[in-house]
Amino acid sequence: MANRLPVDRVVEPDSDSEWRRSPGGLVTALEPVMRRADGAWVGWPGQPDIEVDPFEFEGTYLVPVSLTADEIENYYEGMSNDTFWPLYHDVISPPRYRRVWWDAYVRVNRRFAEAAASVAAEGATVWVQDYQLQLVPAMLREARPDLTIGYFHHIPFPAYGLYSQLPWRRQVLEGLLGADVIGFQRVADAGNFARAVRRQLRYQTKATGITVPQADGTTRNALAKAFPISIDTSSYIELAGRPDIKARAAEIRESLGNPKKILLGVDRLDYTKGIRHRLKAFGELLEDGRVNVEDVTLVQVASPSRERVDAYMQLRDEIELTVGRINGDYDTMGHTAIRYLHQAYPREEMVALFLAADVMLVTALRDGMNLVAKEYVATRTDNRGVLVLSEFAGAADELSSAIRINPHDIGGMKEAIMRAIEMPAGEQGRRMRALRKKVLEHDVDRWSRSFLDALDEARRAKKNSGRA
Repeated sequence: MANRLPVDRVVEPDSDSEWRRSPGGLVTALEPVMRRADGAWVGWPGQPDIEVDPFEFEGTYLVPVSLTADEIENYYEGMSNDTFWPLYHDVISPPRYRRVWWDAYVRVNRRFAEAAASVAAEGATVWVQDYQLQLVPAMLREARPDLTIGYFHHIPFPAYGLYSQLPWRRQVLEGLLGADVIGFQRVADAGNFARAVRRQLRYQTKATGITVPQADGTTRNALAKAFPISIDTSSYIELAGRPDIKARAAEIRESLGNPKKILLGVDRLDYTKGIRHRLKAFGELLEDGRVNVEDVTLVQVASPSRERVDAYMQLRDEIELTVGRINGDYDTMGHTAIRYLHQAYPREEMVALFLAADVMLVTALRDGMNLVAKEYVATRTDNRGVLVLSEFAGAADELSSAIRINPHDIGGMKEAIMRAIEMPAGEQGRRMRALRKKVLEHDVDRWSRSFLDALDEARRAKKNSGRA
């Protein structure tokens, strides 16, 4: 179960509508899992006020959940993206708390739970994905106590001092504790969740799990721990080896005027990604004369995101003003300081960009994982390139051979960028080999297997306890 189905509905001129696979990290991560399972995917079909019957798509049974335009505005744009998202990302932007949003969130979560309950086989496993559906586990357990329920939280879970601001803090914790296994990206996130449970609900928490009281006076165990998500590395390695994509990478370098070094940022246009901080650091390096546009170019891909939310409209204006100012000050006829691309690109083009880039900049202010960092590493089969990685991205826990930065420290980021630009080939090779070893060993298959193994263990424990 996820907020969205893994497909988009496309209406071509003079033809019927058709479905195409969606881009995005969640779909990419779960696609290999769904291919292996005789399962169903429950989610919203991506457009308001459309009723679609369940259907098969590329071997997966899809169960659409209809949402009205008002529900999308209140449950998704409001509660999910203007309350939970900023709150869970350390209040980088102020969250707003509106009761009408919460009411819609409860209503939509119940509809999702009912949809899953209606299609799940007796004793089935249901894996709920992410913060838009935090109430579903408890609702599902109430309707179908025979199910084994997992929940994975793809974004950070905040420290208690921030989480406690939420007016509905108890309801969310109780909703999540309906799951048998609650997965987080980082050990720190799982710890924050357990601390919130202790402070708010007074339940006993241990490394082996959280003791959850039941209505009949018994207790059950809910496991809350880190399961760091990853990528399908083999698909990126395959793309990186294709002659046409290698040729496209060379073409990209040429189109930028063949600079000595290309810096690359690839993000959704989101205030959590630290794009403004990255641009400030690069602009100051140009101003200081430490880099010049003939030698170094920054390519910034910022794919459109939540364009109806005020904070995102303001962010886009700020970034585009900054890019325009820097380019106006430093561009020449043959070279551009920042090539800014407010577009989404297919995976093939992204891999070509990864191959063309000498330095990958991941400067997130707060990020659950950041799969772009892992994608860049996976494509660098030549063991060249440098990853500059924020310590506030979940990927920093695993990718210790990257150059780590605090993105709030602009001076420190400038030094890290210069170190990356000037890094000798030998050091690049040592670091990249270590990074690739980690990413190749800890791929998306290992992530999904570890989570599903934990769910299997929970199912066996439930069976042994004699509980339905």
